Order: sequence, then structure tokens, then C-alpha cells
Amino acid sequence: MSPSMSHVRKHGAAIMLVPVLLMFGCTDSAKKTPAAEATTEDPAAVHPEIWPSPKWPFAKDAELEEKVAALLAKMTVEEKVGQVIQGDICCIKPADMKQYHLGSILAGGGSSPGNNERAPAAEWLKLADEFYAASVDTSNGGVGIPMIWGIDAMHGHSNIVGAVLFPHNVGLGATHNPKLLGEIARVTAEQVRTTGIEWTFAPTVTVPQDDRWGRAYEGYSEDPNLVASFAGEFVKGLQGDPASPDFLKGKRVISSTKHFLADGGTEGGRDQGDAKIPETELRDIHNAGYVPAIEAGVQTIMISFSSWNGQKLSGHKGLMTDVLKKRMNFDGFTVGDWNGHGQVAGCTNDNCAAAFNAGMDMFMAPDSWKGLYHNTLNQVKDGTIPMERLDDAVTRILRVKFRAGVFDGAAPSKRPLGGDFKMLASPEQRAIARDAVRQSLVLLKNNGGLLPLASNKHVLVTGDGADNIAKQNGGWTITWQGTGLTNADFPGATSVWGGVKAAVKTGGGSAELSTDGSYKKKPDYAIVVFGENPYAEFQGDLKVQTLPGSMTQHLEIMKKLQDEKIPVVAILFSGRPLWQNRELNLANAYVAAWLPGTEGGGISDVLFRKKDGSVNYDFTGRLSFSWPRDATGTPLNVNREPYDPLFAFGFGLTYAAGAELAALSEDPGIPAELMTTGSYFDKGLPVQPWSLRVSNGPDTTRITTTPVDAIGGRVKVTAIDDQVQEGARRFVFAGDGAATVSVTSEGAVDVSRETNGDVMLLVRLRRDGEAPKDVTIGMSCGANCGGTLPFADTLNSVPAGKFTTVGIMLKCFQKAGVDVSKVDGAIAVQSAGKLDFALSSVKLGTVADKTHTCN
Repeated sequence: MSPSMSHVRKHGAAIMLVPVLLMFGCTDSAKKTPAAEATTEDPAAVHPEIWPSPKWPFAKDAELEEKVAALLAKMTVEEKVGQVIQGDICCIKPADMKQYHLGSILAGGGSSPGNNERAPAAEWLKLADEFYAASVDTSNGGVGIPMIWGIDAMHGHSNIVGAVLFPHNVGLGATHNPKLLGEIARVTAEQVRTTGIEWTFAPTVTVPQDDRWGRAYEGYSEDPNLVASFAGEFVKGLQGDPASPDFLKGKRVISSTKHFLADGGTEGGRDQGDAKIPETELRDIHNAGYVPAIEAGVQTIMISFSSWNGQKLSGHKGLMTDVLKKRMNFDGFTVGDWNGHGQVAGCTNDNCAAAFNAGMDMFMAPDSWKGLYHNTLNQVKDGTIPMERLDDAVTRILRVKFRAGVFDGAAPSKRPLGGDFKMLASPEQRAIARDAVRQSLVLLKNNGGLLPLASNKHVLVTGDGADNIAKQNGGWTITWQGTGLTNADFPGATSVWGGVKAAVKTGGGSAELSTDGSYKKKPDYAIVVFGENPYAEFQGDLKVQTLPGSMTQHLEIMKKLQDEKIPVVAILFSGRPLWQNRELNLANAYVAAWLPGTEGGGISDVLFRKKDGSVNYDFTGRLSFSWPRDATGTPLNVNREPYDPLFAFGFGLTYAAGAELAALSEDPGIPAELMTTGSYFDKGLPVQPWSLRVSNGPDTTRITTTPVDAIGGRVKVTAIDDQVQEGARRFVFAGDGAATVSVTSEGAVDVSRETNGDVMLLVRLRRDGEAPKDVTIGMSCGANCGGTLPFADTLNSVPAGKFTTVGIMLKCFQKAGVDVSKVDGAIAVQSAGKLDFALSSVKLGTVADKTHTCN
């Protein structure tokens, strides 16, 4: 059988859109729209009449409206402005809440009580009580409106150590099971409630069209129909059924569908980029999940960072007000994303009337809330923001708060489930999560019927993901990026190794673990676990759709095992489909496991047969994203022609219906230098198109071979070992004049998003001897553009003779004068003294052994 399974897809792109349009009631959309007739029209103009008009499930409630109006009439303009601003717990204290009357707080990625990302659940609940008490304190006057706390419970209550975590959305999409998602949402709401939090920024109903996007794993599918089938179920799981008396009561939480709109449709899959698409595609593909969400009564909708045809969504009145609120009857409130309003033309993070006037009801202003409060207050007073617009936003926020019951007078710890921390990891939750893992797994290859495995044999479990619970969870896990974690951060969780070990023990077999493919006893078969390292948002953006070229250990392991005639089962952890032809050729069986969460036992449930030889659990997962033939990143989508995937949307083998996979081409379809992504200097060599140079003013030596005496012998360059043979370059300065070691490029890169996201330049280096006091580290941005930082103290603080990763915030370079939108020199280390250091890698990231301090 051909792996593309052409029979799965029996229709072309145009036909695929028909059910979407019928579902939305837009049967007139085939006619020429005004946009089609007016070729000179603004490409970001909307035509609300061609958009769907879902039914909001709540009739006007006279009693509720009377409560809201009465409260609004008592509020001062200062209190009203406070309600439309949300600050992050990183940058606001309970005392500020009392003074400024903010409507909400959030804990964004990396924010936590006391800045302790491993803070126990009780600390979260304590902080919730403190902010709540401050918000209702009327000792200084005011009406005392309870605040609400929002959080990214991305795959379970993923900020809390010990919580059961579910597969990320990319895996849940492969289940094709909306009812399961409703159950996951229900228990996630329970987890969130234990810590006193009322609001989760979920579900993400993006429809990713380019898998190179770093947030692709937050999407369920490339197919709008599948996304739409999940959206309403998930919203109801979180909030309850709008027709039920338990709506938003007790164990339920406020939902926020996101990110409106087309965050998954940006050009090149660039996070926070521009979706350059027609209005009909914006409506039919990217709006698909919002219709059922609104019909399910979703209370908040988060506005995207991204743009549509050049205009930022956060400032798009046509989409936020005319389409979403008026045409689509959304009567909850809109909330921005992390300082997203600051990206609107003419705005800054602390000054943006344009976003508010366009229809943003609540600013997410994590660290800019105070300046934004004062500027917004002044803009209301001088008429820049009409009082009518402010009253509308506050009315929408108050309605949601009344529906959520926060005016009932109970502190978060006194509400249902408050402090009931056993509900972070109940047996029911573990069972649901484990079942979700089983249902999410997609079998892509099972040559010779290797699977299911007998559990009475000797099994090797190997690879860097074999016993790595952080890797199997991915980003948005305890920390923003999901990095810097160990298995100890996941009490009660099970790795792949843990699941396999339990399975073979029950079956009378044995197992051993290694990370490098070695073993003490020759195994009957090996399970090799590998894949993407954790990432979140723009840090996961790819130029090519493959693992980084430096990530080759798993290939070496698989080749070694095959040479030793040991059958190989490959398990890939990833947030998206990737070019994997080499791995598919080396494996006898291959499983796409996505990012399965804490319950790795769900994988062994499917891999192993019962003692009597019968199937324990069959594979039921089917691709919700098309699988690529090459690494080019050419968008593949079941809704569009040309459509030539390796494995089509909906593909997935079972034990009952298997097929042999022939050898695949191992040509990635891209230049070899593009296989190494996300770094400037790796394993002692510059990554194309970057170059390693040693210079002294106009005298420059480009380092292509070693050893070499650069710039007339002032700097001696040799190759030394680090991690691999000759994996670093050592530089010995003679000390007879200024010299610079740099990694530069003829072109420039824009790292402004990374700078705003608190990303660091990570430099893996070794110091040999005391560093001179004049050592600096810098970046360049073209002719007469750049900045340097004193580096001697930091360099001398790392252990001599030992490779250490030093992190320098990109913001430090920006403050020093670097234009981070056009960096052409990733690093420059300069000294006139006798400096002796080695350089192994230079890349962007968030985890360092030592962090450079800058003023």
C-alpha cells in the first residue's frame, strides 16, 4: 500500500471547503464579494455580511443586566480603567491591586509565586487569596470588584509541579475524538480550581497551515472541520453546558478561545507574523473553531499577536468589533496577548488607545500595566477613548464575572475544590490521560509485523527521550519553554522507560535502559526514543521541517542496532510532523507519539501484547496533520492543491490493517547547511551562512582550517575537543594589541521577537587562565552599528578548564546600542590583553549554566 493512502482523500481543495461553508451557513459565499470586485480595496478590509452568524446561547437576562448597570453606575473612571487592564504576577503585588483596581491578573509563561517555578500548589492558592482580598478591599473607598486570575493551562494545569498532564493538542488532534477532549477539559478545570484560579487561556483553536510554526503543536489539526468538532466540546468541558445550571459554577472555569485570528496562517509559519490570505480563507479556515465556541458560550476570546494582510489583529476594528462582536454575536469580552497591543501601529506597550477603540476589552499588560493604566485614564479623560467604549468593555467584563460567581463573597480557597490538591493528580485524571496517550499514537510503519511486542523478551530502551519526562511533555510545562527540568519535577509521572519496565515485568520479560544504545545483554529488540527538545512560541519556529542537523545521536544508535541485527522500534516526540525518512528507513516499526504528557505508560500499553499473545490495545490514532516527503517546509494541507504528502491526513496503521513501507529517499530537498538550524556556531564550526573571523581593525582572518596563526600571529587558533572530537576552537591572544573573535554574516537576522521574549545569547565556552579586565562581548548590526558589554567578571566567574554555557540577555545588547532587528554579528569577543578561551557553540535559548548580569 502506498504510504500516501490516496484513498483517504477523495476530493480536491475546493470540495473540501464546501462542508465548512455549509456548517457556517454561508451558502452565498460562492458569489462575488465586494472584496473580489474592488481590486484597489484595502486587503485588510472585512465584509461582515459574508461571515457566519452563530447563536449566542444566552438570552438577555434582565436581572443580570440590572446588576451590571447598577455596579457600573457606582464606579469611578479610575475603577473602570482598572477593570480593563491585566497585569502579570511577575510585576504586580496585592497592594497594587487595591490601589489600581485591576480587573485581572495572569501568570504568564515563567511567572510563579515568589518567582519560584516549582512553587507548591499551596503557594499558588495563597497568592490567589491575597490578590482576591486586595481586589475586594474597600477600606480606601471604591466598590471592590473581585479580580479574576488567568493562566495557560495548556495540557492540564501545566504550571503546577505534580499535576497530571495530557498530550498537547497536536496529539489530541490525532485521536479524532471530541468527547475525549471534553473529558480532558473537565478535569483540567478541576485541577485549575484547586489553586484558586478561575480562568484558563484555552482552548487554542488555531488551524496551522505551516508546520514550521513554533506553536503548531498548540493546534489540533490543519483541517478546519476537525478543529471545529473539538472547539465546542472543549469549551463546554471547561465552563459547563450553557443550558445547564452548573454553567461556570463550582468545578468549572472561564474559557478563552484563542488566538483570533489566523495565528496559524502566517507567511512562512512565522510566529506573530502576517497571514497574507483572502478574507474568504480567513473566514473558512481560521474562523472555523470560533463558531462552535461562541455557540457553546465561550466567555472570553484572546486576540492574536499576528497580522492579517499587514494589519495587526490587536488593532483591527473590523474583525474584533464588526465581525466578532456584531456579526458573530460574541457577548463575552476580548483580551489581548502578552503586550500584543504594543505592536499596533502608533502604539507602545504602555500607550495604545487604538487597540481599545478597535474592540480590545482587556489589555494583557504583564509588565507595562502601570504606565498603560495612567495613559489610558488620561485618554478617557481627554476623550481619545470615548466613555461609551469604556463602559461597553467594563460591562462585558462584569457580565462574565457575575456569571462566574466571583461576586458570591468566597475567597478562592473557600470555593469548591480550593485547596483539594489531590485533584491535581487523581486516579481518574491519570486514567483519562493514559487513555488519551493511547488514542493519540499514530503507527506509520510496522514492517514484518514487529508490533505488538512480546512482553516476555529482553528489551533495550534507549535514546535521549527514553527516560526524559520533560522531553515527552514539551513546552508550556512548569516553565514557559519546558526546559531546565528533570524527572524529579514530575512526581507520579511515568516515562517511556517506566512504562516499558512495568510492562515486561508483568509479562515475565526484562528490560534495560541506556541513552547511547549500549547494553549489557543483547536485547531481542530495542525501543529508540528521540525527537524535538522542548520549546514554546517563536523559539520553535523552523526554517526547514526537520530536526536540527546537530541532533544525530539517535541515527547513530539506530544504525548500530541494525548492524547488530536487533529490530528497532522508533518513537518520535515532536510538536509537528517532520521529515524523518532516514529514521523511517532505519526502523522496523515507527510511532509518532507527539508530546504525550506525564503518562508514558500509555505508550507501552499499545506496544506490547498480552501474555496470551492477543492485542492489548490497538493503534487508533490517525494523522491530523499531513506528513512531509522532504524537509523544505512547503506547506502541506488537505484543503489545498498541490497535495503530495508522504502520509496523508487521516493516515494511521493498525494491527488489524497493516502495510509494508518501502525504502524512502533520504534526500531532504534542502541544502546541507540548512539541516543545522537555530544556531550561529555549533560544534566548533560556524553554521551557514555565518563565518568565524579573527580581526584587528581592517586586518581580518577568516577561520576555515586549524591550526592557524591569525592576524599576523596575534591570535593562535586551534581545534580542541568538546562533546565531539574537535568540537570547539581555542583562541590564544598574544596580548600585543586589540583583537576580536567574531561570528558574522553577510546578511542580517531579526531577533526583535526573541529580545522581547527574554531570550538569551547562549555561549558555550571554556576559560583557560585569568581573563584580562578589558574583555568585552558584543553584537553588531551593520556599519557603525553595534554594542559591547564588559565581560571579564563573568568570564572569570566560570570554572577554569571546564566548558560552561553563559547566557547574555539579548535585551542587554539592545540597551548597549545593538539594533536587534538587523544583527549581522552574533558575537564578538574582544581584548588587547592575554586572553585564552575556547568557543564551542553560539545560539539563542533560555537555559544557561551562568547568566551574565547587565545594568
